[in-house]
Amino acid sequence: MLHTELVEEVPAPPPTLDLDWLVNQVEERNPSLQALVFAWQSASQKYPQAVSLDDPMFMSMLAPGSVNSPTTETGYVVEAAQKFPWFGKRAARGQQALAGADMAGAQVEDYRQRLVEMTRSAYLDYFLVFRQREINDRNLELIKSFRESAQARYRANQVTQQDIFQADVELADLERKTISLDRQQRIAVARINTLLRNPANAPLSPPVGALSSEVVTSEIELLQQEALLQRADLAAVAAEIREAAAAVTLAQKDYYPDVEIFGRYDTFWQPASTQGDLRGQAGLRMNVPIYRNRLQAAYCQAVMRLRQKQAEFEQKQLDLAYEVQSAYEQLDESRRTVALYQNRYLPIAEQSVKAARANYETSKASFLELVTAHRRVVEAQLMRQEAIVSMHRRKAELDRVTGQVAPDR
Repeated sequence: MLHTELVEEVPAPPPTLDLDWLVNQVEERNPSLQALVFAWQSASQKYPQAVSLDDPMFMSMLAPGSVNSPTTETGYVVEAAQKFPWFGKRAARGQQALAGADMAGAQVEDYRQRLVEMTRSAYLDYFLVFRQREINDRNLELIKSFRESAQARYRANQVTQQDIFQADVELADLERKTISLDRQQRIAVARINTLLRNPANAPLSPPVGALSSEVVTSEIELLQQEALLQRADLAAVAAEIREAAAAVTLAQKDYYPDVEIFGRYDTFWQPASTQGDLRGQAGLRMNVPIYRNRLQAAYCQAVMRLRQKQAEFEQKQLDLAYEVQSAYEQLDESRRTVALYQNRYLPIAEQSVKAARANYETSKASFLELVTAHRRVVEAQLMRQEAIVSMHRRKAELDRVTGQVAPDR
């Protein structure tokens, strides 16, 4: 039953799997995120309850023996009462409720930020294995052409049969890599389908053809400031501080009594001819907060919790500064690595394999030298793709630690 619902509810992916589409679908369908949203909506309903007065109380009492008595009136009492907490208590309770709702909202945003980072990471894994498979397939075709060339030269008695055997070894190794990449691709597909609440083996559209080889970020000082303003987990601790401060205020207000005002009409006063003016009554009740040890302990507990949350907030700021700095430095490393592969390593390796192939055709280089040069090109291509994916992965981490969740274009 559940399997059928998942298949029916998931919309068809676009022809090219787009990161924006994937993030939106995962956010809409993630059960944990939905649960946190409902918890936040539930917490937001506590404020009107917290600031409301208690329900008014009504009391009645009847003396059964006086009903239809020939000597007395029917004796009864009716009373209405309303309790009023000491000035400021309802406001403090309201502040606690608002802070609790803010905490729940911050938890929603914090989980959403982490969910977006997780989705971006899954997409990057899918993209990388897709590109690795393409490079491996191109490499397979190229090695086949190398083998054909070696076979032709062997027939012409220009090389030994060892060159053909070497080509066969390379082809077998590439086929082994194909099996491994197939497995990695199926795992990457299953991970994305799980995020979409799809069957694990449901087909997926191919990812985009290429990722940008450059990412733009702000200066580290601005990123530090953005993190202080936008990190949801920091906002959650700030809400806890507000809740704890309201608890301190409420503990202080508990030293003062609550007041209950009532009005009563009492016919137990007898006889009516002489006691009529005494039947209508008004009064006041209040608690007497005389157990100071309990009140003092509650106040001290609230103060200590407030100080605890303030200390946690300060430590969170320090940790956050380190996280931003670390993520920024890792991203900077990735950017420099990508530039190195694109501008130096890969062009040199491509020139090397061209020279090696030309030398092999003219018997100036061995087949092993040709294959070695080609391996370096393939390694450079793979490492360039890995560096680009790593750069985008680290950009996703930097976005998360600074409170940004927009996917890269």
